[in-house]
Amino acid sequence: MFKSILLYSLQFVIGSVLFVNPVSAQDNSKEEKYNPEEALATIEEFKKQDPDIGKFFDTSYGYAVFPSIGKGAIGVGGAGGKGVVFRQDEAVGGSNMTQVTIGLQLGGQSYSEVIFFEDEKTYDNFINNKFQFAAQTSAVALKSGASANAKYMEGVLVFTLAKGGLMYEASIGGQKFKFVPFEE
Repeated sequence: MFKSILLYSLQFVIGSVLFVNPVSAQDNSKEEKYNPEEALATIEEFKKQDPDIGKFFDTSYGYAVFPSIGKGAIGVGGAGGKGVVFRQDEAVGGSNMTQVTIGLQLGGQSYSEVIFFEDEKTYDNFINNKFQFAAQTSAVALKSGASANAKYMEGVLVFTLAKGGLMYEASIGGQKFKFVPFEE
């Protein structure tokens, strides 16, 4: 019985996070689907939590803001969310993030994430869909003063801000992204 409960739970977690897309009208613009206003509100929340993070918004070549990423796991986990990509403070496109993890993990949570790109090369890799986090990549959990000593690693700096839930596991390894430009 335990195996069947575990199997059904696992199917639910993976299905709900990775394969369920919100229903939207055919005529919605990409900007509405990815919601730049929500991304701007998320940026303000990050700055409210740690005012020093503003220097990265001011000096990075670009950044991706994911207002809400949902994550769930029972041994095998999945996560997903939509974000907005900015280049020098201008929203240029949306991004879909997916993640699958295996290991000791249990629970569910939602969080916001900001990925800063230090230079044009790293930014270009992201918007050309040649970007994913390796298993060893880590993020800075945002709290007051957390950004003061944060440094780019391989041209990338990641901050997360917990929104709710409880999860025994906190990696961002294995995240994959798909960029969708607003103008084609």
